[in-house]
Amino acid sequence: MEGVWSEYPMEVVWEGGKRFRAGQPGGPTLVVDGERQAGPSPVEALVIALGSCSAIDIVDILEKRRTPVERLEVRVEFARAASPPRRITAARVHFRVTTASELSHVQRAADLSFEKYCSVSTSLAPDTELTWEVEVEPSGVGVETSG
Repeated sequence: MEGVWSEYPMEVVWEGGKRFRAGQPGGPTLVVDGERQAGPSPVEALVIALGSCSAIDIVDILEKRRTPVERLEVRVEFARAASPPRRITAARVHFRVTTASELSHVQRAADLSFEKYCSVSTSLAPDTELTWEVEVEPSGVGVETSG
């Protein structure tokens, strides 16, 4: 099989119903619930992973530019196929970032995330339509948007 295998496996343990506890053995866990009562569904967890992965990249990139993020919110809207397996067919990611960085730099960080760094986005099917937009709120000033 191609690629480098992870040094640690993930465990998924059934807790009853459609609820599972998952994570690295002996490490932190999260609850995934197919009934969406005790936690997000597996598909929702994937969408959360997409938003989190790209947000981590933006934080890292802006930190390296010495214009760290003060606040970051991510909203992910997504579409699913109408029939099974009802995979994700599209996702639109909106970043609202408070930083001293210019809009163009934050937009470039988001572009780099989706085009190069985010392992979650690149793990989706190649025909999944991914779009993203950035809204920057400079420290103590109004809002700039791009997209």
